[in-house]
Amino acid sequence: MDQVTVFPPAEDGGRRVRIGRSFAGMAYTLIDIVEFLRAAGLEDVEPADVTHAEWIEWRGAGPEAWEH
Repeated sequence: MDQVTVFPPAEDGGRRVRIGRSFAGMAYTLIDIVEFLRAAGLEDVEPADVTHAEWIEWRGAGPEAWEH
């Protein structure tokens, strides 16, 4: 899997998500990140996997932060 980067929360609580060099979308929950990863080909990922994956870089705040 390419490096996944989750950027700090924006004013609306959304977090930009990049997979490799591509913008995957704005995530508002862990489920959104799971869906982006599934669309990128990682079919068996679950929300608990997202919070602990070493290949996800959480910038500015961890997976529990969804407000600016």
